[in-house]
Amino acid sequence: MKFEKKRASTKQNIPTASLPDIVFMLLLFFMVTTTLREVDVLVSFRLPEAKAIEKIENKRLVSYLWVGQDGRIQVNDSLTQLNEIQKIMYAKRVALPNVIISLRIDKSSQMGVVTDIQQELRKASCLRINYSTLLKI
Repeated sequence: MKFEKKRASTKQNIPTASLPDIVFMLLLFFMVTTTLREVDVLVSFRLPEAKAIEKIENKRLVSYLWVGQDGRIQVNDSLTQLNEIQKIMYAKRVALPNVIISLRIDKSSQMGVVTDIQQELRKASCLRINYSTLLKI
């Protein structure tokens, strides 16, 4: 005599009625939290090389300052003069107290320009400075 197992005829379905709501909330969350800001670099520069570098984790705290091959200085989206750096960076530090100034300076720039920029940043109380480089392989 054979014994047969009876199987349950009810199926366990996953409810999908709220799935579009969940997908919409996730999409909205990622749209709100993502930053898509791009800066147009107006100066031409070549970064120097270093043997050891450290990556900055929180890029929202970083403000970039470029110095080109011809000595032109760019802060954020516009070209500026050396004497305007203190005013611009002080306003940025007031708005964001933990701001990190990342200097992207051409490797053929004169050290006098770098020292002058450091002095202007010191006057603006921007003491967290990062020097951007490329990793030397």
